[in-house]
Amino acid sequence: MAWLRHCLLLALLVLAGPAPVVADESPVLLVAHADVNTRQLTRDTTRAIFAMRQRTWPDGQAVRVFVLANDHPLHSRFAKERLAVFPHQLQLAWDRMVFSGTGQAPTRVFTQVEMRERIASTPGALGYLEREYLDDRVQVISVE
Repeated sequence: MAWLRHCLLLALLVLAGPAPVVADESPVLLVAHADVNTRQLTRDTTRAIFAMRQRTWPDGQAVRVFVLANDHPLHSRFAKERLAVFPHQLQLAWDRMVFSGTGQAPTRVFTQVEMRERIASTPGALGYLEREYLDDRVQVISVE
């Protein structure tokens, strides 16, 4: 009987295949224009800003939000890890605001390089990047 159990276990292991290898992904960082005075945001405030419900920084300065395409892997990671929502939930919120005439969707960029350039050149800008795309023209905002 023990022999049969071992054979079944071995068969299951062979059929299951090797364990998937998870890539060592760089953390997704919240990034703002260098002149933004805010250094820290709560997750709720960050979610409200990216859902376009909050249009100003805590000090009253206008926020200009930049995002990658919904199907971009970094956008998906940012939405799930930092905002605790799925990308389609953000898109639904943006669509509601646009179609109801109560707001605008964030500005969409195509690459992290473009994201960094747009954030660096737009006062009040907010977006997200992986660490290797940072430079001294943008600052990291911590999320509680």
